[in-house]
Amino acid sequence: MYDPKSFDDLNVGDRVEIAKTVTEADAALYIAATGDFGPVHVDEAYAAETRFGRRLAPGIMVAGVCTSILSGELVGTIGVSIEDRFWFTGPVFYDDTITFAVWIAEKHEETRTIIWEASAVNETGTEVLKARATLKFPRRKTPKPD
Repeated sequence: MYDPKSFDDLNVGDRVEIAKTVTEADAALYIAATGDFGPVHVDEAYAAETRFGRRLAPGIMVAGVCTSILSGELVGTIGVSIEDRFWFTGPVFYDDTITFAVWIAEKHEETRTIIWEASAVNETGTEVLKARATLKFPRRKTPKPD
């Protein structure tokens, strides 16, 4: 649900946790939009020969769920992303249910930025993703003179 918050409404420790099953339909849309036809994502025979033994969901697509939680549930879309870092710590397979936790780790008044972090785990509790990113908010609007 879209509920944009102002910079002043956000606090260190604000947190949202959401579970999502990563489907082949999700990947098909992502792959079609980005052209990321990496064989480990789309070719079962190729993926069977990798160390994973089967196809993987595109990692950056999975990371994108963190940013959608951030903009859709935690912050809203008022801030602008200025730096994103993702660590892919484990594989995500199609039909895995991933639990994403996204929280505000730091808030910097002087630069009107927040640092948000995220962690994602699969059904067995294995971490598959970590993130740390910076979101910058616009300056406060100054009232116009009458």
